[in-house]
Parts: sequence; C-alpha cells; structure tokens
Amino acid sequence: MTVIHSTFTLERTYAVPPARVYAAWADPAAKARWFVPDGTHELDFRVGGRETVGATSPDGTALAVTSTYHDIVPEQRIVYSSTLTGGKTLATVSVTTVELVGDGEGTRLVLTEQDTFLDGAEEPAWREQGTGDWLDRLGEALR
Repeated sequence: MTVIHSTFTLERTYAVPPARVYAAWADPAAKARWFVPDGTHELDFRVGGRETVGATSPDGTALAVTSTYHDIVPEQRIVYSSTLTGGKTLATVSVTTVELVGDGEGTRLVLTEQDTFLDGAEEPAWREQGTGDWLDRLGEALR
C-alpha cells in the first residue's frame, strides 16, 4: 500500500479574453469538445455541481472521473476536487484550482493541482502530461 503526494502548476496564455476561456469551461457542450474527445461527459457547472467522465484505458480498463465544484468566480477562478477510478480501484484524489487572469487582450490560465496517488495505479508524471494535453486542446478550441 503506497501513497504519493504531488503538486504541479501549469500555465497557458490564450489570445482570447477571460470570458471566452471561462465559457469553454462552463458550457457542457463546449467543454466536452476539448476535455473529453473520446468517452462520456456530463457537467453541472455550479458550486456543488458535479462533472463525470467515462473512458477506457489502453488496456481496456473502465476509467471514471468524478469532480465536485467548490468555488466558482465567473471569469476569474474555478476550484474543484476529483477522484479517478480504474475499474473498481480508487487511483487518485485531487484538488484543482484554475485561475484566469486578463493579459492584455488575452488570458493567462494558471492551473494548480494537488494530488494523492494510491497504490501505483497512476503516476504523477502521467497526470501532469494528460492535464497539459487537455489545456493544449482548450487552446486549439479557442482559436
């Protein structure tokens, strides 16, 4: 039985105002396009609301992510907690903060994630890489 704690911060700058970046997180159809290109997605974007994602790993294991939104300041900040389960095994518990800061006519997004990885089911480097990938897809969707 092992536990690994990890924190990482990723930054991206998008050439659109914070209102557009925020809308890409808040609108269920918009978020599904960049966040879950393959799988199922449901989003209830409000404080206390939940987001669920279903997907399949390369080895065929069913993956489920469930998030709860704790703090939302429109066009400025989003805070949520998440669990990742592979099959019936809890792999990760995390808290994520997304900050949106006006940067000229664009937006600087700062995402900080604090993770607890359980029993080697997921690795910190995998999570950071995957999160960076979906932030890059968000950038493509905003173009």
